[in-house]
Amino acid sequence: MKKSSFPGDKSVALLLDPDKVTEAGLREIIGIAVKSRTDYILAGGSITFTSTDSLIEKVKSLCSIPVILFPGNLLQLSRKADAILLLSLISGRNPELLIGNHVIAAPYLRDIKEKLVSVGYILIGCGNKTSVEYISQTDAIPPDKTDIIVATALAGEMLGLEMIYLEAGSGAPSPVPAAIIKAVRDEISIPLAAGGGLRSRDEIFNAFMAGANLVILGNGCEKNPALLAEACSVRDEIRMRFI
Repeated sequence: MKKSSFPGDKSVALLLDPDKVTEAGLREIIGIAVKSRTDYILAGGSITFTSTDSLIEKVKSLCSIPVILFPGNLLQLSRKADAILLLSLISGRNPELLIGNHVIAAPYLRDIKEKLVSVGYILIGCGNKTSVEYISQTDAIPPDKTDIIVATALAGEMLGLEMIYLEAGSGAPSPVPAAIIKAVRDEISIPLAAGGGLRSRDEIFNAFMAGANLVILGNGCEKNPALLAEACSVRDEIRMRFI
């Protein structure tokens, strides 16, 4: 996979947590991913009990979909992925997640720099306190602070980050509002991803139409694997509109 091709416009990514995937569940969801032509498989989570390397190897044995590392912590670093998201939590003020962990990881990653995609991770408060907030010890930006969200995304682009990710948080009761996605899309020129709290066809459609290049599905597919096929159907419908 060429880094320059990530993410393609109007793409769908399935996020798999190594600690939540069962053998049977993995085969089922990968089967759906292949059939619906899912664009990417992301691997990563907040806590690490299970090897990320093992998950990546299993996914690669089941399909040819590009696997991208979405590391929740330093223990999840892996060279086996096709690409690695170098996440900087720019919505928070925890120095370890802004640059500290990156300094520690740099020697490990220096000879695979061609795989790295630098991402500005912006956490949006969309309901209950999420695992990301608790683990990162940072507060999400309130959804009514659109000006701060947009300015944060702009700052990330100006610092040279290659993508912005608007995240409602794993298990969030609602997704990032479409109005926020649009406000950010209108001000930045780099790719924009949205995820967290997406549980329905309409929510995915709205995220794409608001300007998200990439939609990331995690918890929603754990509870409803068919959602992945729905998301890819929406993607195909929107791609056809703009041919």
